Amino acid sequence: MNNLDLQEIRAQLDQIDGKLAALFEERMKLCADVAEFKTENGKAVYDPVREKEKLAAVRKLAHSPFTELAMEELFAQLMTISRRYQYQLMGSHSKRTEPEFQMVEYLPTADVRIVYQGVEGAYSHEAALRFFGEQANVYHVPTWEDAMEEVTCGRAAYAVLPIENSSAGAIMDNYDLLLKYNNYIVGETEVVVKHALLGLPEAELSDIRTIYSHPQALMQSSQFLNSHREWRQVSLENTAVAAKQVVEAKDITQAAVASERAGRLYGLKVLKPEINHNSCNVTRFIILGRQPVYRMDAKKVSICFELPHVSGSLYNMLGHFIYNHVNMLMIQSRPILERNWEYRFFVDIEGTLKDAQVQNALLGIKQEAANMRILGSF
Repeated sequence: MNNLDLQEIRAQLDQIDGKLAALFEERMKLCADVAEFKTENGKAVYDPVREKEKLAAVRKLAHSPFTELAMEELFAQLMTISRRYQYQLMGSHSKRTEPEFQMVEYLPTADVRIVYQGVEGAYSHEAALRFFGEQANVYHVPTWEDAMEEVTCGRAAYAVLPIENSSAGAIMDNYDLLLKYNNYIVGETEVVVKHALLGLPEAELSDIRTIYSHPQALMQSSQFLNSHREWRQVSLENTAVAAKQVVEAKDITQAAVASERAGRLYGLKVLKPEINHNSCNVTRFIILGRQPVYRMDAKKVSICFELPHVSGSLYNMLGHFIYNHVNMLMIQSRPILERNWEYRFFVDIEGTLKDAQVQNALLGIKQEAANMRILGSF
């Protein structure tokens, strides 16, 4: 084949592509008519039975095994684009914000109680004071689920829960609690984790033989702790609980890995500051309330949806963000315990519930996912 032949072939391809583009425009105009009909008659955009029948019919038009698969893929994409276009058109005729959510200028925080898990001096305690102020009316409970229960029952207006650590990753138990309880994420804050080695006022580093702390704090400080092979490391449920243990034992051979705030609170001495080897260690905390509200200056939306373990299902869901130019900030997956090989996805996106593009993306996901729930905007 010479260069002239290639140019002629390319010219013919250009002609065919022009026809395909014109036909595509014509097809999309008909999709707009379909969207108008479905809007007027209250019909869902996604019709899996119709799409399955359409793909089966298209496969029969092919003349080779390769074109059979290729045409199925092509028309599957065409129908996906059609659905997203219909969602966009239907969204322009509906309310832009989720009806159960209310936008507020600020969160009501006067004369309210805030609950966190652990004890005074824990990083959750520090997160609560960082978000609500040093004079906030905070109190603690033993477990994260207890904190969610306090909000659900109305004993607390807000709960503060850790959700993610830059070193250890997601705290998946708390993701599960987001679904178990009908509370809403209304804010977030970050706490830089700086572990210190704390001992009794009269203790010296050479006295120490036993170290207490939360397992993650021990792991995050392992480079320093493992350099002292004579020290025994003991795991407790909380860093601040470890500090209390040292105070109550009154034993100069015991030390705790906890925050310097905890050390000041319990009257302990800093034997060694900032012993965690990752100086950029940050824990992200979410603030949960009982009411579905979001602030005017909210910048994120958090959602959850369920998908079957089927090829392309996640791709199709995430395509709603791409098509609507919505930036995805985070995604986490969890297996659905009662259904083998099906998954639940937690996603944070950039934007707020009043944004048209966010609404269009959520409309598509809500109609196509097995279940979709908005966890909050903050």
